[in-house]
Amino acid sequence: MRAAVYQRTGPAREVLEVRDVPEPAPGPGEVRVRLAFSAVNPTDWRARAGLPGRPMPFALQTPGQDGAGVIDAAGTGVPRSRIGEAVWVYHAAWERPTGTAAESVAVPAAQAVAVPEGIGLEQAAALGIPFMTAHRCLFADGPIADRHVMVAGGAGAVGNAAIQLAKRLGAQVIATVSTPEKAAVARAAGADVVVDYRERRAAERIREAAPAGVDRILELALTTNLELDLATIARGGTIMTYSPERPDPALPVVRLMREGLRLGFMLIYTTPPDALGAAVDDITSALVEGALRPLPATAFALEDIAAAHEASEQGVMGKVLVDTR
Repeated sequence: MRAAVYQRTGPAREVLEVRDVPEPAPGPGEVRVRLAFSAVNPTDWRARAGLPGRPMPFALQTPGQDGAGVIDAAGTGVPRSRIGEAVWVYHAAWERPTGTAAESVAVPAAQAVAVPEGIGLEQAAALGIPFMTAHRCLFADGPIADRHVMVAGGAGAVGNAAIQLAKRLGAQVIATVSTPEKAAVARAAGADVVVDYRERRAAERIREAAPAGVDRILELALTTNLELDLATIARGGTIMTYSPERPDPALPVVRLMREGLRLGFMLIYTTPPDALGAAVDDITSALVEGALRPLPATAFALEDIAAAHEASEQGVMGKVLVDTR
């Protein structure tokens, strides 16, 4: 089968190539998925770019945590009735050498989630990291019904997913963006209020929408946005951070203590299994209800995997997909 691979870390065009590799066989408790689409996430290109002094864990790596396709083989312990089932895949390359940027992938059966009828595989391929990260950030500190939630980067994949999930479960959502085009994307996702975080009156506008402050903030750039977050969060509120930024922020500990604020940090790969299961259940329910819109997407052919990684690195709006058919 064809797969994108790299044998060393570095720039996308220098290390990524598409070659023929053996088709995977599902092991015990696993399924093999014939993929239609793979999704590119920041962790994919960060791993491929490499960290100084950190060796590659495998001699040959196929990138891609998320994707969607149809199960065509099942290992021992998995009902054969799952063969032919359309599924979305998550965590495919986490501590494994074989990701979704390939024609097929083998994953634990629990990481291949049934796609409800009427949902396309393009939409399904983009569910994994964005929607599961958004779900964990929204609910790690309790229910959000009737709360004010602020989503930083409302036009990004996680931000867009967070807006949709938060609105479905009863929150009032304020999204921050940086351009009119991104504002339109955030509004289409369902945000009640959209604010350009760079404008002089950003904090004032957010406070107008949430006079007592926002109860929960989903933050992708804590260093950059900390002052705006502190100016708009409610006493006792929570800031959940899901993305690293350089440099690390300098935390005003006394101020955080005085306001009773909580800072939460999460990595989707180390999220507790029960929280992952809750995310899968809520995402599936929302899909069945028709409550989730497809993320805006830009698609590339598998042969153009380097360009797909570059587009994600450069911050293309929406989701980057790779057509693996």
